[in-house]
Amino acid sequence: MVSKRFVLRRLLLLVPVLFGVATLVFGILHFAPGDPARVIVGQRASAEQVQQVRAELGLNDPLWVQYVRFLGDAATFDFGESYQIAKGDPVREVIADTLPVTIELALFGQFFGIALGIPLGVLSAVRQDTLSDHATRIGALTGISVPIYWSGPLLILLFSTYLGLFPASGRIGSTIFLDDSWRLFGMELPLTGLVTVDTLLLGEFGAFASAARHLLLPSLVIGVYSMALISRMMRSSMLEVIRQDYMRTARAKGQGAKITVMKHGFRNALIPVVTVIGIQFGSLLGGAVLTETVFGIAGIGTMLVEAIGATDYPLVQGTVLTFALLFTLVNLGVDVTYSYLDPRIDQ
Repeated sequence: MVSKRFVLRRLLLLVPVLFGVATLVFGILHFAPGDPARVIVGQRASAEQVQQVRAELGLNDPLWVQYVRFLGDAATFDFGESYQIAKGDPVREVIADTLPVTIELALFGQFFGIALGIPLGVLSAVRQDTLSDHATRIGALTGISVPIYWSGPLLILLFSTYLGLFPASGRIGSTIFLDDSWRLFGMELPLTGLVTVDTLLLGEFGAFASAARHLLLPSLVIGVYSMALISRMMRSSMLEVIRQDYMRTARAKGQGAKITVMKHGFRNALIPVVTVIGIQFGSLLGGAVLTETVFGIAGIGTMLVEAIGATDYPLVQGTVLTFALLFTLVNLGVDVTYSYLDPRIDQ
């Protein structure tokens, strides 16, 4: 059982991390070349128009005033309105619309990575130096080596163009429309933004099948890289555990090999793998940028790249801090999982 004190300590440690990220993002954007006011009014606008926009945005204020104002707004998750990408729309709403797209893609990719990587890693360890071990290691090395911008188009060519099994782009069929709310016990609730979850909540199983078919290929593309790292770490960790004295003692007492591995070895071997899974989820959020581009999925990663190019300060700051918050929450989940797998950590 994870103690509340342990979780509280970890939550308090998130504060300086987020503060540091906010400071770094603010500094990089404000010292980088480019004037957002000039971008907003256009290159042909007069200097007076540029200065007027700068005054309206507060960009003429001293840097420390802008910094304090930014920290205060960030504490309430209020980043103002988008300059360019979604002109006039609150950044909070823009992020709320696009973030679920990337999270869903990363979750599916992580699911494939865990579902394939852990069993393959265990199999490779218990059958060390056999044909299955060599095949698993070669597959893992291939998965790490192949870049997303190459594997994505190949899968599209094979499964979409030639075989016609899966769609090449999008999240769901273009003819399917979902309302922005659903009802439970007479109450109207907002949709989650996760298209597979929403279709199930609405009871639209045909739409769910369409969404699953659309997300399968991009999820596999980013999941293969995760699977490769997880399987290699699982193999290494399991090999180390198998060589421990308590494992040999259990086998010497007559316990079966499978029971010994799964009952005594698997849980201990998972501890370092959990770290990789946590880190990989954050990496998948970043890797989803390329995947979204290849498969035509409009997620927060694609939007972030566009916002950087357009010098959209509020959108960039809000998006980066959202990513940082997700990273820290995932790390918190990793710490809690540690404590569950090994209670000695919760001390």
